Amino acid sequence: MIRVRLLLTAGLLMSTSPAWAQQGDADTAEVAVNGNVAPLCVLGSPSPAAVDLGQMVATSGTRIGRIAVLPNHVVNLPGSFCNFAGSAIDISVSALIASDASTLQPGFARAVNYTASIDNWSSTTTSATSAATKEGGSPTATATGDTQPLPKIADLAATLSNFTVPSDLLLVAGSYQGMVVITLGPAAGGGS
Repeated sequence: MIRVRLLLTAGLLMSTSPAWAQQGDADTAEVAVNGNVAPLCVLGSPSPAAVDLGQMVATSGTRIGRIAVLPNHVVNLPGSFCNFAGSAIDISVSALIASDASTLQPGFARAVNYTASIDNWSSTTTSATSAATKEGGSPTATATGDTQPLPKIADLAATLSNFTVPSDLLLVAGSYQGMVVITLGPAAGGGS
């Protein structure tokens, strides 16, 4: 008897379900979905991360003690990108200055100037050339490249070249250090 009632109850529920589903008007609800993407610029990891020029002076021949002909060095920054329009590259280059700060004798210099250039971001190459004095004064130069009008991803390369000494003087012995700082971000007065 209980079994018959359960079967009848189940049968009634099944027969009324389709009728209930067809009753009434349709309804719609809208749910807004929002998000944002921050403006972002990323420079690829420099490779190599440090440039070792080695022996910078000629050790024989007519230029002994003076700056040798140094080859260009390239630092790759793969997969660099900005996800917004209006970006630019800034370069700051500091001359290589000797760690020896003793009084500079006549005929000697303690500074090596050079150029750092980057292309493949905007329509022109961005470059800065240091112009330190023989004593190492005023070692830093900066430059800002043209504005990139679109979001962009590119493999960048920084080329270090044109190594010179003020007045082609003899270089004092010791270790020399310089620095190139590359910044990728919003162009002045534009960008994100």
